[in-house]
Formats: sequence, C-alpha cells, structure tokens
Amino acid sequence: MSPRRRIITTALVVQGLWLVGMTVGDRWHLFVEGWFMSVTMAVGSFIAGATAEGGGAVAFPVMTLLFKIPPPVARDFALMIQSVGMGSASLLILRSGIPIVRPAILWGGLGGVVGVVLGIAVVAPRLPPPFTKMGFLAVWLALALMERQPGRARRDTLVVGPREALTIGLTGVVGGVVSGVSGSGLDIVVFSLLVLRYGVSETVATPTSVVLMASNAMVGFLWKSTLGGGMAPAAWGFWWVCVPIVVVGAPLGAWFIRDRSPRFVARLLQTSILLQFVGGIAIIPQTPTLLAFTTVVWIVASSLFWWMGRSPRVAG
Repeated sequence: MSPRRRIITTALVVQGLWLVGMTVGDRWHLFVEGWFMSVTMAVGSFIAGATAEGGGAVAFPVMTLLFKIPPPVARDFALMIQSVGMGSASLLILRSGIPIVRPAILWGGLGGVVGVVLGIAVVAPRLPPPFTKMGFLAVWLALALMERQPGRARRDTLVVGPREALTIGLTGVVGGVVSGVSGSGLDIVVFSLLVLRYGVSETVATPTSVVLMASNAMVGFLWKSTLGGGMAPAAWGFWWVCVPIVVVGAPLGAWFIRDRSPRFVARLLQTSILLQFVGGIAIIPQTPTLLAFTTVVWIVASSLFWWMGRSPRVAG
C-alpha cells in the first residue's frame, strides 16, 4: 500500500470513530467555541509530522500566549492530541519503512516514561504560569540557536552500546520532564542528542523523534487521566474539535519531509521556534524575576545542547 493510501485509510478509520463519538455524545456545539484550535492544529499537526517539534510545541504557546488558556489545560490537550496525531504519523513511519533509530526509541522512551510522570506530578504544579510559558520557550530557543558543526558526517544508523543506552535514557528523562510540564519535549531533546552528539542525519532523527513523542504523549495521557487526577475538562473539548484535523495533518507532514534535505529540516524547525520566542516576549508581561528565570533556563539548556555537540560520538 502506498504512503498516500495509508494516510487516507488511517484517517478514514479514526474519523469514522470520531463521527460516532461526536454524534452519540451530541458534541457538535464544541466547534462554536473551539474552532480556533481546529485552525491552529491544522498547522501544528503538519509541523509535528514534518519536524522534531511536536504538535504540542505549537499548541502550547498558541493556547497560553494568544488565547490565555492556563498551562495545565494546554499541557493536557497537547498530550491528548499528540496521542492521536503523532500516533497516526508513527503508524505511517513504521509501516512505510521510513528509517528510524529503533534503540533510541527504546531507551529514550523508557527514560521518557519516568520523566513525563515527574513533570506532571512534581515539577508542573510548582511553576507559576508565566514561568512555565517562558521556560518552555527558553529551552526551544537554545536549540534554535545551536548550529551543527560544518562538515560533520551525517549517519543513517547508530549502534547503541551500554554507554549510549544510558545517555539516551537519561536524556529521555530530561525530555520527559519537559513533556510533563508543557506537553512536548522528549522529541526535541532526544532529536538534539541524536543529531549533535551522535551525528545522525536530521532526516532519520526526525521520524525517530515523532515515534518517541507519540509514545510519550500516550503515557502522559494515560497517567494524567488515571493516577494523575484526570485531564482538564476544557482540554477534552479542544481535543474533540481537533481529532479529524491532526489525523491527516501529522501523517502528511511525515510524508512531506521524508525526501527533504537535512538543511531544510533544520531551517524549518529553527524558523518555527524563533517565531514562538519572539511572540512570547511580546505577549507575556516581563518582570526582572521572570527574565532572570528565562535566562537561567536558556543557559542550562544551551549548555546541555553544547555538550551534545562538543565532542560527537559516532558509532555504527
């Protein structure tokens, strides 16, 4: 079956189930108040499939900055919607034979399980909304400003030994914590490790990160909806109006990016991140304490990304 037919088949199945849920539950009125999220995720889901930046990385700043939605609601929505959108993209990636680094999915995913639970249960409740928003943007800015060294070899495979497995697993914990706070993070952190530390090509690291974030979103969704006290009710309303959008947008993004150059992938990711940061500075009222917090987060994140690229280890 061709990738296009896979996208269509998956979308039809999910949208059929969605139609039943909307009709039986009489939920069509949700579009009246939540239509703006349908529009947002039309773009966000495509970016999620095409880059290492998950749909939650688009939804979170748009919801919290432009529409003043509380970060916990935006986080819950991001985890919920990525379970569908990036889950659909992951099915396309796995069934189409798109190259991925499978050991990174295993070890990064296991670390991400620990991290996302810590982020939801321990870290997120202790961060005031403005700090959550700017901390999220600062981590992403650090990545956008990090350039891969010119001329470094790009690899399509990676042999993972005990040291690499430990490094990827610990990095997964860090990324999972970010996911637990903002709804997205494991994908971009492990993507950075693969590209900067191990020299993996962006065109391989990107679908790897999509599969990772899909699994992490599902774990976060499951934890928060059960042992974590339940998902925010408002997040469910947004979820219902976005499901039919993301199930098409994310797989299309994954299909679109598969034959693009590593430079194209990197520039697309950087442009998206820089636009978000500029918007955050303009919209969020800045205080000396908040600026200091943002600077510290940016320095820590930049140091982490610098370490990843300082002395690359190429294996396999």
